[in-house]
This record gives sequence, structure tokens and C-alpha cells, in this order.
Amino acid sequence: MVLRFNRKARLVKVSIVTATYNSARTLGDTMKSVLKQTYPDIEYIVVDGSSTDNTKDVIRQYEPQFSGRLKWVSEKDGGIYDAMNKGIRMATGDIVGILNSDDYFTGDDVIERMVVNFDDPNIDAVYGDIHFIHDGEPDKIVRYYSSKPFRPMWLRFGFMPAHPSFYCRRSVYEKAGLYKTDYAIGSDYEMMVRLFMVHKIRAKYLPIDFVTMRTGGASTRNVKSRLQLIEDDVRGCRENGIYTNPLMISMKFLYKIFEMRFF
Repeated sequence: MVLRFNRKARLVKVSIVTATYNSARTLGDTMKSVLKQTYPDIEYIVVDGSSTDNTKDVIRQYEPQFSGRLKWVSEKDGGIYDAMNKGIRMATGDIVGILNSDDYFTGDDVIERMVVNFDDPNIDAVYGDIHFIHDGEPDKIVRYYSSKPFRPMWLRFGFMPAHPSFYCRRSVYEKAGLYKTDYAIGSDYEMMVRLFMVHKIRAKYLPIDFVTMRTGGASTRNVKSRLQLIEDDVRGCRENGIYTNPLMISMKFLYKIFEMRFF
């Protein structure tokens, strides 16, 4: 792999955390996309929940290619948010981001283009765009999630920056705390409420398509999961002193219609 990064400034280490459980079918794509990144100082952390399929074999297969930059653990955990927290605790990078085990970076220079924005000491976090595909159709975008319109006030209506595009200084987590593990599927939203509305982090939108996601995630799987997400989102606001209600939160599902690609 040829590294194109030739900035004279000090390289900051970026820690990328992947939480996984029985993801042998997709984890290889995730890990390959990390290996292809042109930015040289990446620490990759995989936290496996003691998978019963071949996930650990996939990790071992790619481990030598990381040349010591891969940390991983396989043990029972309390769910995906517990696994994310483990990964963040293991991280030694200046900047931390999450990459799900069935997703992959859209381009090879995502981290390179992202990290330069942290040269500004006033920036706590950055976020951008993502897009969704159907499994097996990688070239067909079925939904494009742009974080460009996001403003902290929109959290009351369920809108948040695309979580897989969110990268922040590790010191932000040290100050604000980690993901709450007693949420079913909305702890990432609660984290955004806490960071933007309570801790008032200074974040910057980047017009970059960070991640390609396969459809069928836990938060959009069926009507039951959507109702659970609304409940979690309302709770996330109220626990952080932000007023909202289920109707206000439901507005985000209407907005998602305009993100769909029907051609």
C-alpha cells in the first residue's frame, strides 16, 4: 500500500473501534477497508462478543497485515454499547471513531481527509455523511444520509449526525463519559444529546461520504424496533434535561423518506 500522506505536521493517532458478534460474513470487508486507508497512524481495535461463528478466524486472518496496529479481544459482553465502551477504553489514539462490523469505509482516504481538521485546537469532533446499500449490491445507493443540515437543536426532533461518521478527541469521552449500556438501541443518540447539548462540544461538518452501510440495522429492522428507538430517544433527551416527546422524535422518520433513492 502506498501512503500518500506527506504533511509536515505531527501525525495524530486515530483509533478505530469495531464491535462485532457473529460477523464472519462481513467483517473481512470492514477490516480490508481499514487496511486500505492512506493515513499511516491508525490503531484498529476489534471487540468481539465471544462469537460462535468464524469471526475470530477472520480477525486472525487479517491480523498480520496490520503489522502490530491491531488490538482485539473476544469475550462475553453486555451488548454492542458495552463492546464500544471496551474499545474506547483500549484506545490510545488522540482521535476515536466507531466502524460497525457490517460496514466499510467508502473511500481509501476518509481518515486522511478527516484527521486534518483536528489541527484546529478548537475542534472537538467532526462528522459527515454515509450511505446505505442492499447486501450484494454495493454500487447501488438506496439511501444517502447527509449530516449537513444538522444543528444541535434538531436533536429534539430525533435528528443526529450520522454516528458512523462521528470522530472526536479521546479527551471528549474522558470528560463526558461512555455509552450507556442500559439502552436497547438508542445509546448512540443519547451520546449525541449529551455531547452537543450538555457538554456543548465544538464540532465541524465535513462534506465527506465516510461509510457504506448495509441496510437492516437494529434501529430500522421493523416497526417494533422503530417504536423502541422512539422510546430510547425520548428518554435520552429527558435524562439530559432536553424537552421532547414521541411525536417530535417521530419527525425523523418522515425526513428519511427524502433520503431514499428510488432509481
